[in-house]
Amino acid sequence: MPGRTHGRPICQTDAPTLGRGLAELAEQAAAGTPDSCGATATAVLAQDPLRDADADPTTAATHPDLSALVSVQLNSGEGPILAAIDTGRPAGADDLLHDDRWPRYRARALAAGVRSTASLPFACDGLTVTVSVYGLRPGPLKKAAQGVTGLLGDLATESMARDRLYRAALAQVDQLDAALRSRPVVDQACGIVMYVLGCDADQAFDLLRRISQRSNRKLAELAETVVRSRGRGLEKNLIALEKNLIAFDRSAAPGPGRPASAPDQGLPG
Repeated sequence: MPGRTHGRPICQTDAPTLGRGLAELAEQAAAGTPDSCGATATAVLAQDPLRDADADPTTAATHPDLSALVSVQLNSGEGPILAAIDTGRPAGADDLLHDDRWPRYRARALAAGVRSTASLPFACDGLTVTVSVYGLRPGPLKKAAQGVTGLLGDLATESMARDRLYRAALAQVDQLDAALRSRPVVDQACGIVMYVLGCDADQAFDLLRRISQRSNRKLAELAETVVRSRGRGLEKNLIALEKNLIAFDRSAAPGPGRPASAPDQGLPG
C-alpha cells in the first residue's frame, strides 16, 4: 500500500532523458497535490524513430504499487489513464468503492488501498503524457490536480517533446553523416560491378542494394568487402566476384561494346 510520504520515484524506461523527466513530474505532482498518496507519469510516443514501435509506454511512479496500477490499465485496456488519453480530458473516480467503470483497475486499486484517482492528459508534438494522482481516502482529486499539476504537466510535456525532437534530429544527422562517409566506398564498389558485368551505374547500385537486402548486410559493409577483394590477385578476385554477382542477378545488361559476362569467361587484361 502506498504511504503518504513520497520517496524516490520508481522509473521504468529505456529512454533515460524521457524517464528522468517523467520521474520528476510524478514527484512534483505528488508533492503539489496534498490530498494524494502518490503519483505516476506515463508517456505514449507516436512514431518515435528512436524507439521500438512495439515497446511499452514509458512510466515513472513514486511507489511500486502505483506503478502496478499503471500496468494493469495498459494491459487490460481500461482505466482513467486510457480514458484521459482517449477523450483528451481529465478522468478519474472520487470513490472507487462505488465506481465500477473499470473493473480490473478498480480491483487492483482497492487491493492497494487506493480509493480515489485522477488522470490528466497533456499532448505536444506527437508525445502524450498523462499525470495521475491517487488518494487513500475518497474525495475529488481532479480539481486539486488541475492546479499546480496541470501547469507542471504542460511545461514538462513541452520540454520532453522538444528534447525528443532534438534527439531525433541528432539521430538523423548521424545517419546522414554515416551515409556521406560510406558514399566513396559504395561508388568504388559500383565501379567494380560495372567493370565486371558491363552494366551502367544505376544497375550496379541496384544490384548491390538487392544483394545487401538478401544477405541482410549493410550496403556499406558489402561495398567494403567488394572493394577489399581488389587487393591481391585482382583478376582472380574479379572473376570470383563476377560469379557471385551473376548468381544473384543474371539479368544485368552488358555495357556498350562489351560482351555479356559468363562465370567461366576471363577478364581482358
